Amino acid sequence: MASEETPTPTIASPTAADSSTRTGRARHTGHADHAEKSAPPRAWAVRLVTIGIVLAALNLRPAITSLGALLEDVRDGLGMSGSVAGLLTSVPPLCFAVFGVAAPRLAKRFGASAVVCAGMIAIAAGLIIRPYAGGTAGFLAASALALMGIAVSNVLMPVIVKRWFPDRVGSMTGLYSMALALGTSLAAAVTVPMTHALGGSWRTGLAVWAALATVAVLPWLPLVRDRGAAATRPAQNAPAQNTTARDTATRDSSGHGGPGHGGPADDGIRITRSRTAWALAVFFGLQATAAYITMGWMAQIFRDAGVSASTSGVLLAVTMAMGVPLAFVIPRLAARLPQQGPIVVVLGLCGLSGYAGLYLAPAAGAWAWALLLGVSNCAFPLALTMVGMRARTGAGVAKLSAFAQSVGYLISIPGPLLVGVLYQSTDGWTVPIALMATLMVPQIVVGVLAGRDRTVEDEAAPRSAPPASGAPAS
Repeated sequence: MASEETPTPTIASPTAADSSTRTGRARHTGHADHAEKSAPPRAWAVRLVTIGIVLAALNLRPAITSLGALLEDVRDGLGMSGSVAGLLTSVPPLCFAVFGVAAPRLAKRFGASAVVCAGMIAIAAGLIIRPYAGGTAGFLAASALALMGIAVSNVLMPVIVKRWFPDRVGSMTGLYSMALALGTSLAAAVTVPMTHALGGSWRTGLAVWAALATVAVLPWLPLVRDRGAAATRPAQNAPAQNTTARDTATRDSSGHGGPGHGGPADDGIRITRSRTAWALAVFFGLQATAAYITMGWMAQIFRDAGVSASTSGVLLAVTMAMGVPLAFVIPRLAARLPQQGPIVVVLGLCGLSGYAGLYLAPAAGAWAWALLLGVSNCAFPLALTMVGMRARTGAGVAKLSAFAQSVGYLISIPGPLLVGVLYQSTDGWTVPIALMATLMVPQIVVGVLAGRDRTVEDEAAPRSAPPASGAPAS
């Protein structure tokens, strides 16, 4: 692999250079020579992408958790009914499912970097508009704009990671997941005190998060302008290998010969044919269900058990904060294993133990249950890592990411609502907790299936042109 400080193309070693290699290299020489003149130094470009990934990830949840922290004030300020407020809590997964489907097509037309940049702009615009939209309908519409930006960025982050860091999917997914968890917990923890410090208006407390989203736009702007300049960079990012295969992977991953700028080429795979894709989608949906139930109801479970309101809030923050270090560790570990089933089982057992504790002694062991459920919620970064590992090409990652997240978020929509209905109708937490624990069992099963060492290209390739064993789909 070439040095990270070297902006020139990587040349395959003589032992790997056969006639097909020379042909593939010659085919791209003219384009690469032209691109080289305008391409930024590789180390600078990679650092810029890394900064962009971290800043984008920090912005993928504050729109949701900052609203949760001020929901009561928002309801009073807008005269929002309880049913509308309940609908508002279900809007995020619905938007993620609906708008996430469009991400691969947008990336194919405009480039993944351009779509992520537009997503950050949409988040910033939605966050600054919604507090001052003048009514419930405007508030919901502006929230949907921000969530649309989050949805497309959700889907394309694994694609960006796969293209720019093909040999570091685990570590980069871990960095992205850690930043996402940090943004989630940060917004939940500081929105209320920051609102008080800024004068006490909930409108200001919500709008201030637009500043962070605006900053996140900046590193993506040069990448949008540099659409054709990256033709030589995949070879530097990827491990040294036969140049013909590398050229094929490069064309598959971008459609324009470079990472992150062109959209994914359409390789014709039918993602719905893949059992692995379905298993990963259901796994994603069940872990999202557990996460939304935890965020929405865990503090109330502790309060009903006799824990003070302030301590209950701290316990929820601890659960969310567990995702910061573990979101970095788990993807790195998962990327080193051929199968991720053992990690799925461990996380599931932590979840079952946490729910058992909430059922038997919610107050006495509150800190232990909060920690266990925090570990269990790290199924999210594991799911993102498996998206990058279960597909070989950029097109495959884009399709798998869109499918798994869109179907998964649709699956997650009823869970928090059902828990609320059961809590109200049974006047207690026995049945809701039993439901949470029951859902953890199929999550473990489908997670083990999704973690098997196989790719969606093998399972969903066009019947007329099955991919050769061990070779990237072309």
